[in-house]
Amino acid sequence: MRVFLCEKPSQARDIARVVGATRKGDGCLKGDDGTVVTWCFGHLMELAPPEVYDPALKTWSFDTLPILPGNRWRMEVKKSARKQFAVIKKLLKSAKEVVIATDADREGELIAREVLSHLRWQGRTLRLWLSALDDASIRKALANMLPGSKTEPLYYAGLARSRADWLVGMNLTRLYTLIGRSQGVEGVLSVGRVQTPTLRLVVERDREIESFVPQPYWDVEADCVAAGGQFTAKWDPDEGVCDPQGRCTNRQTALNVAQSVSGTVGHVISAESKEMSEQPPLPFELAGLQQVASKRWGMSASRVQEVAQSLYETHKATTYPRTDCPYLPLSQLGEAGEVLNAMQRSDPELKELVQRADLSRQSRAWNDKKITAHHAIIPTAQVVDVGRMNDDERKIYDLIRRRYLAQFFPEHRYRKTTIILGFGEHRFKAGGNVTSRPGWKEAVGVTDADRKGDARQPLPRLSEGDDVRCAEARVLDKETKPPAHYTEGTLTQAMKSVGKMVEDPRLKRVLKETSGIGTVATRAAIIEVLLQRGYMRREGRKKYLVSTPKGRALLDVLPEQVKDPAMTALWEQALDDIASGAGSLADFMSRQSQWVSTLIGAVRQEKRTGSAPDLSNGAAPVHACPDCSKPMRRRKGTKGYFWGCTGYPDCKTTLPDSRGKPGKRSAGLAKGKGREKEEAGGSCPDCGKGRLIARTINKGRNAGKRFLGCSGYPKCHHFSWIS
Repeated sequence: MRVFLCEKPSQARDIARVVGATRKGDGCLKGDDGTVVTWCFGHLMELAPPEVYDPALKTWSFDTLPILPGNRWRMEVKKSARKQFAVIKKLLKSAKEVVIATDADREGELIAREVLSHLRWQGRTLRLWLSALDDASIRKALANMLPGSKTEPLYYAGLARSRADWLVGMNLTRLYTLIGRSQGVEGVLSVGRVQTPTLRLVVERDREIESFVPQPYWDVEADCVAAGGQFTAKWDPDEGVCDPQGRCTNRQTALNVAQSVSGTVGHVISAESKEMSEQPPLPFELAGLQQVASKRWGMSASRVQEVAQSLYETHKATTYPRTDCPYLPLSQLGEAGEVLNAMQRSDPELKELVQRADLSRQSRAWNDKKITAHHAIIPTAQVVDVGRMNDDERKIYDLIRRRYLAQFFPEHRYRKTTIILGFGEHRFKAGGNVTSRPGWKEAVGVTDADRKGDARQPLPRLSEGDDVRCAEARVLDKETKPPAHYTEGTLTQAMKSVGKMVEDPRLKRVLKETSGIGTVATRAAIIEVLLQRGYMRREGRKKYLVSTPKGRALLDVLPEQVKDPAMTALWEQALDDIASGAGSLADFMSRQSQWVSTLIGAVRQEKRTGSAPDLSNGAAPVHACPDCSKPMRRRKGTKGYFWGCTGYPDCKTTLPDSRGKPGKRSAGLAKGKGREKEEAGGSCPDCGKGRLIARTINKGRNAGKRFLGCSGYPKCHHFSWIS
């Protein structure tokens, strides 16, 4: 007897229909040829709680930490799953062969194999690797089944993930909850291997916004008239009157420029026009789909994942959704005609677009070298009933199918024009884009927001030396803006690409901007956990994610290793190594156990010496003053957050705030000539009150240049280049 073990009943019904198992049995579907299809309900098994190892561990106590199962890890059948587990157990007694048919990922492998392991299955094992649940895809997968050994490393990676989460969650949640209780804090303070670094991303972004001090600046805009038409140009200020980002910081200067050019005739210094092209965007992976849906409709990450799963499972309209790969295998290029035909038969409104698609086009999306365990989310070749979809399903389905359709449309082409004007000593710049061929943008559909974002003025054809009259110039009051709060879409992208945020060159090299926090399948759930536990909340029409005092208080007392996103990303990379066969479960768990033991030992020592973290008021962990060694505390002044010594007024040391931690003191500049001899921290020569701060310009035409500015800005505008 061959037994197919699926992840859930709906998946089992789809497979059973194709393999001919149509007779209902007890917790299974049976075929006349001895084939049986049965199912789990997600995880039927769970890691045993601490008290299973030792009844004394049921009581939370400092003395029993750390809790380390070592090589004695035990699994239990969930109470709600005992009936179905018994069904599977009975079937396996008569089985000659088991086909694992759960979702084709690490978690799906774990769901099936933890059951097989617990039942000590020793028979032949095959793997059905499905990318979609329509009949054609199932038949294709059945004809290409994998040996069980091929995907077994995924099981070990899943075990490693599960056990590491248990170690961190059980031990650190107990540890900090007990510390909180000793200080009068009620409730459980949950700490997680993935959730805590994710919370840190949100807290740090919130604090960056709160400490942001908006700076005023002024633009000058000119209405220009030339022989070929009218357009608007913007003043391009000289270095001497602008900040490092090229913004004018003196209103009177801007007013003088506007007054001096209004009504005058200038000339074209240069006029450059280039034909530009833009390739179609890649098909969707889950994080990209979540980001677009969050931006357009405020849809939560978990809702997008739920809808994408429904399109895959219920409607058979799209392929496997929990993928982090936006590329497609070349082998599927030949199936594109069937997919497009099914799309127009499912929705006649797409007929005109589908008929214009060019199947001979091979976009950059078709790349075997970029394929990971799964390819991008695309429509299936099955005709579907769009009318049976709810509003959210139609929205997500439309995004997916249009992004796929775009692969068979030409490049978007436009003419980009840049004109530099001279009005006396003042330079103005005008830019404009004119679409020459919409290309793939017709396929994806352009929203009002897209049109607003792409809006660029058409410019007349001008040549060097042509006269241009400034009909009127006006001053625009502007202000620098803080970074935006995270949304669920942008947070899932930040979790995925955390390697880009790492400053340490060694870690950045290891991460290679590919590892992230959590997996494509778990990120939405992690966000929901943080919301449910009250560590952050949704806010505003755009449903921004904002950290709560409770979340900040917990984060501030946790050691760096627990909340460091880079460290968690490295753990995820280690799990990927196990999945690929390059790492081992035993080595990974040994390192995790040692790490937890060391961490708890350090906190226990702090507790003995009376320096345990203060959870009662959300104070930050102890940072020693560099001058007197007393603890420093994070405070908020009129210009944002800073760190001050608790020994004040005897010690008046302060340090700048750097992402919630004490920053470095301003150091003297390197030896050199001219202005480089001035030390950062010295008195400002203009106002005599502020101190000079040495900075480096990060971007723009002056990127890399050094300058001195006054700490009293914007009241004092001292600015001097370092030669």
